[in-house]
Amino acid sequence: MKPISGILLAFLFWSLPAAADTLRPGDDVAICGDSITEQRMHSVLIEDYLLMCQPVPIPEVQQFGWSGETIRGLLSRVKNDVLPFRPTVVTLCYGMNDGGYTTTNPRTVADFAKDTEATVQILKAGGARLILVGSPGAVDTERFKTWFIAKCSPDAYNQTLDDLGQAAKAVAEREGAVWVDVHGPMLAAMARAKAKYGQDYPLAVDGVHPPWNGQLVMAYSFLKALGCTGDIGTITLDARTGAAEASEGHKILSAAGGRIEIESSRYPFCFVDDPKDPLSTRAVLDCVPFNEDLNRFRLVVHHAAAKMKVTWGTESRVFTPAELERGINLAAVFLDNPFHDAFAAVDAAVKAQQAYETPAVKSMLHSLADWRRFLPERQAEYDQLQALAVAKDRELNQAARAALRPVRHVLEVSEVSITGEP
Repeated sequence: MKPISGILLAFLFWSLPAAADTLRPGDDVAICGDSITEQRMHSVLIEDYLLMCQPVPIPEVQQFGWSGETIRGLLSRVKNDVLPFRPTVVTLCYGMNDGGYTTTNPRTVADFAKDTEATVQILKAGGARLILVGSPGAVDTERFKTWFIAKCSPDAYNQTLDDLGQAAKAVAEREGAVWVDVHGPMLAAMARAKAKYGQDYPLAVDGVHPPWNGQLVMAYSFLKALGCTGDIGTITLDARTGAAEASEGHKILSAAGGRIEIESSRYPFCFVDDPKDPLSTRAVLDCVPFNEDLNRFRLVVHHAAAKMKVTWGTESRVFTPAELERGINLAAVFLDNPFHDAFAAVDAAVKAQQAYETPAVKSMLHSLADWRRFLPERQAEYDQLQALAVAKDRELNQAARAALRPVRHVLEVSEVSITGEP
């Protein structure tokens, strides 16, 4: 595979297609996929973002990952397993297993397109108004070589995945759905990460399954396609007068002498996995424009006459008047910030909810299809069991939302003397 140029890397990220439609208040979101989704990583990142950072109230998010699944597998179970939750927005991410881990087979691509189209049609008939058809991701250009299922080179299988992604794009265009390019951004982030950390640095540890670093790229792709703008908020300070203002989702409680006390109901996205893990979300932040595109919590300081020290939580940074006038992205500069613990509490509730969904879907709900077929005389009881499983998930969704509390925090902005001390 030829090296990817910096210009192409930027294009692969910033050319992601805009959604023809976006999230609306009251939407319920279903995240469907294979074992990569069942890892409950990008699905958690997406739900975290939609719950804490996106200013559209989303009552529920569910993940429907199923290890080893192809799009034909979802087609066979979508009515029984997914539609009982009545999603209005659905994301699909298939193709990794569909390609057979070998070179492109035109028949395989045609079957993939046919089954994807049939699945989209069932979802639309079941009440989904916005369907995001994702391309498959990418296999690791080094680690895939040693994966026991691999039947071709990494470059060859990435071509297969790209071919399946293009077939998914054609289906999305025919069906009025939104195509999401996951493959291109994964390759771009992989090239950057390997250039930074070395060629053996993985975005998929076994060649196929991404840890948190690669899953952040997947979440980025879907959040962009959902129409998320990244405007978390802006705090504006006039250094001459000391007056401060805040955008929607944030309230100035007091402002005097460069000390601004704020109450925020909208969180910046926080990276709460292990920061010491080389495969964490933080490790890949230089390789994907997540903060730039989706996580802008800005401080703007007008009329600064000299360098200013900004303190937020326990950390401080010094900025020039020009930087402050343009605005600094607090979420990117201060990764360990006053929102971290509150964000982690909601994230834990989201993880508990999604951990329930795996057995709820794969065991509890999925088995009802056989009960209905072989003992059809007990339909009312099966309906009750289905309702109980769905109701428990709604309970857990609400628990995650109840964990979201306004955060009070303080920004301190002070002039830096010639000696470098305020």
